[in-house]
Amino acid sequence: MIKKIILSACLLISFVSFAQQGTASPYSFYGIGDIKFKGTLENRSMGGVSVEQDSIHLNVENPASYASLMQTTFTVGGTYGTSKVKSQTENASSTRSTFDYLLLGIPMGKFGAGFGLIPVSSVGYKIRNDNSGTAGLTSSQHEGKGGLNKVFLALGYKIKPNWSVGADMQYNFGKIETTSIEAITGVSNATREINTSTLSGINFNIGTMYQTKIYKKTELFTSLSYTFGSNLKSDSERTIEVDGDETSIDDLNSSTLKLPNKLTIGAGIGEARKWLVGTTVAFQGNGKFQNYYNTSDDVRYEKYAKYAIGGYYLPNYGSFTSYLSRVTYRAGFKYEKIGLIVNNESIKDVGVTLGAGFPITGTFSNVNFGIEYGKKGTVSSNLIQENYLNFSLSFSFNDKWFVKSKFN
Repeated sequence: MIKKIILSACLLISFVSFAQQGTASPYSFYGIGDIKFKGTLENRSMGGVSVEQDSIHLNVENPASYASLMQTTFTVGGTYGTSKVKSQTENASSTRSTFDYLLLGIPMGKFGAGFGLIPVSSVGYKIRNDNSGTAGLTSSQHEGKGGLNKVFLALGYKIKPNWSVGADMQYNFGKIETTSIEAITGVSNATREINTSTLSGINFNIGTMYQTKIYKKTELFTSLSYTFGSNLKSDSERTIEVDGDETSIDDLNSSTLKLPNKLTIGAGIGEARKWLVGTTVAFQGNGKFQNYYNTSDDVRYEKYAKYAIGGYYLPNYGSFTSYLSRVTYRAGFKYEKIGLIVNNESIKDVGVTLGAGFPITGTFSNVNFGIEYGKKGTVSSNLIQENYLNFSLSFSFNDKWFVKSKFN
């Protein structure tokens, strides 16, 4: 059954992932767009904390985690989000539905393998400056869509029962399209500029996870992963039109965007399948994200940093009498410097998360639900503040594959 579900989901999502507009943030204008959380809903519901070696849940952020899988695990997730953006004088709201990930993990003794599709960034903004009521002034409209995705292949190996290592290779690909229209009040001809950039590149990630008992049933969980810096090739085309008549198409020379290296460290204490409290910190170097169409003297890039704390509580994993006792309850908090400075203001993203994992009776599969509320940016320095509320849902299907039949 799980194999049929995977095939159907792959066919559907292969179309949906390219067509979706995964953000409405005006800050997605810069760089390669709004960077997405590249993990499962289970970890996202804990603020992004992902330190435990789990046998039935996937941990995409550290490839060493695949060595701990006991069953083949397939998971798919999506989000319905609402956001309100405001400046000191105006405000607007938007909604969107997005695909978050499609992942498969396969246990192979001391080894474990994983592969999947995950959106890395998303571009989705509409900005309008209307001066149509005053003769001689310019009105403009800017719109962007697209983003960057990745497919990956990972392999983990368990050196000891409590220590595993792993590595993955990621192929990044995507397309970003921006449209700018300018019109002068009283002048009949408007100018439209369309920029299309096709992105591609490869990068690598390595990691290790270790756990040890520190008191009776209480264990210490640790996680360390490192993503190597890499390049993104950008092939761009620019089209300029006047009143809908195509005037020029320019195939621009390929340029190179630089994705910086990233270090992620996590630690937590808890009792397996009972409770966990942990923290994760991540640091990323300066990158070269700007393309020819989104450079600005008021914008520069800085080092990315994230601090998160979160955990879960599972009342009674083996309860036969109370379903609610088998529900996993999750919560977390995150603080991010997203690596962008606009008008000398460092843009920050602060949020709280809640979630729950509902087991499917008679199986190791589960349905997960999460809520995330946060704030990005500020109204200071003539900037925009984005308040967002996300509702996420994922399905995790677990089954044993490659089991030799005992009967003919």
